[in-house]
Amino acid sequence: MKYRIERSPEGEWIIADIRKRGHALLQDSLLNKGTAFTHQERELFELEGMLPTQVTDRTRQIARAYEHIQEKGDNPLEKYVGMAALQDRNETLFYQVLAAHIEELVPIVYTPTVGSAAVRFSHIFRRGRGLWITPDHRGGIFDILGHAHNDDVKLIVATDNERILGLGDQGAGGMVIPVGKLALYTLAAGIHPVYTLPITLDVGTDNQALLDDELYVGWHHPRLRGEPYDELVAEFVDAVRRRFPGALLPWEDFKKANAFMLLDRYRTALPSFNDDIQGTAAVVLAGVLAAGRATGTKLADQRFVLAGAGASGVGIARQLRHALEVEGVSPDRVAGAVALVDTGGLVVADREGLEPYKRDVAWPRELATHHGFSPTAPAHLELVIARLSPTVLIGSSGQPGLFTDAMLRSMAAAVERPVVLALSNPTSKCEAVPGDVATWTDGRALIATGSPFDPVRHGDRTIPVSQCNNVYVFPGIGLGAIISGAREVTDAMFAAAAAALAGLVSESDLERGVLYPPLGELRSITRTIAHAVGREAADSGEGHPLSDDEIETALDSEIWDLGYPTLRPV
Repeated sequence: MKYRIERSPEGEWIIADIRKRGHALLQDSLLNKGTAFTHQERELFELEGMLPTQVTDRTRQIARAYEHIQEKGDNPLEKYVGMAALQDRNETLFYQVLAAHIEELVPIVYTPTVGSAAVRFSHIFRRGRGLWITPDHRGGIFDILGHAHNDDVKLIVATDNERILGLGDQGAGGMVIPVGKLALYTLAAGIHPVYTLPITLDVGTDNQALLDDELYVGWHHPRLRGEPYDELVAEFVDAVRRRFPGALLPWEDFKKANAFMLLDRYRTALPSFNDDIQGTAAVVLAGVLAAGRATGTKLADQRFVLAGAGASGVGIARQLRHALEVEGVSPDRVAGAVALVDTGGLVVADREGLEPYKRDVAWPRELATHHGFSPTAPAHLELVIARLSPTVLIGSSGQPGLFTDAMLRSMAAAVERPVVLALSNPTSKCEAVPGDVATWTDGRALIATGSPFDPVRHGDRTIPVSQCNNVYVFPGIGLGAIISGAREVTDAMFAAAAAALAGLVSESDLERGVLYPPLGELRSITRTIAHAVGREAADSGEGHPLSDDEIETALDSEIWDLGYPTLRPV
């Protein structure tokens, strides 16, 4: 069935024109309330005798469902499966449980556990969510989009599964990324799931282990590439524009060359962005701005070394350069303030075979020569750190243990409060574990990681480890773009989101070395960021010309409170 949502003058959420009754209603996860159906609803929808007689309130329903998850023990993947089963059974209760236990369960439904779910997808598959589009659907993608659960889709998350976290090509298993990402959009931004649609462009896989697995559920061919791939994506984008005009389309976990190609090609064709490139960059910039507040230093005074030049690394470099330019830093100083290092060493513009997407953040050869880097020998990470004395070291390399004792001691010798962001996910890919970072910097580093880590002890101090988690940013970007009617999601909107996030870290937390606000405050954080993004969209002319009061009214109208909607029969 297609769902139609109405809002009463009092703001009540109503799903109208419901035809389902009895078992069919109980099996619809978006409509099912389980034991929360009132006696009146049970009579109205022919549910009498189909549920235990006791009507359960929200608190007790959450407690019972959470108890089921806790009974999964210490196995994160089993908890993931349990939460997925709850979402398939009663979507509203799923979000209520998630909201009641944000800090515990967000790492279960998304990073890092979602990586294990992607690897095991074909073996734990129980029920399809969203849409799979394959090369067999060429010429008919518009019709496939018509199979979505609703005609009024506002938010689509799409992946082609080739770079799932730090795990590479996971084929059809990459669907867990759009599903998990949209769960976080709903949790944080209150975008009702009826308006969301996860999509995987299942164009095959080059992961031979998947092709050899008799249980593999995906399109069983080598990965589509070149012009046929480009044509399929072009048809998909055109179909989205026609079927769901105005819908926001975040791209997720594409191989870096494709990620930049799709972002640059389509960001003005429809409102879209790439969270791996731009969301990661914004949350990193927020951490840097918060660190500047903690240390009393200006953004213009920072020196950045970035280890890893994939989608995230180049995206971070772009955002940092944009922020420095906005601060009024001269072009020459901007170029020297952000150094990108990959497996070939310092990224320099005249390097043979340099990938096109790295060129706009590469160092000019004359700048590299000025700092003593030879044109005939690669300048690897340890040498770059020793020569440049960065104030901020950022890892997005996917190489566990990349940051060494020598590197961090060299950095700490030149900087009183070094900032170390080891961002690679999942935990097994982290460039350095926080305990080592604390030891090698004499406990002076401000530390953040991509996955959650417990605080570490150094001497008689407990040092917090902040999580540089994209979930702080992308829901607010999405919500702000939707309520403002943004035609394009610009770099300035991500900068506005970063500034808003950095401003939410309390002074007391900054004094302890915390770089991000508590994850438990995610919904209020997201609303603040959405307002900042809506304000930037209005001011730049990319969105509706809204006043601050109108932005707040639009947010009130869009944000679902995670309560059960009223069901109105046809």
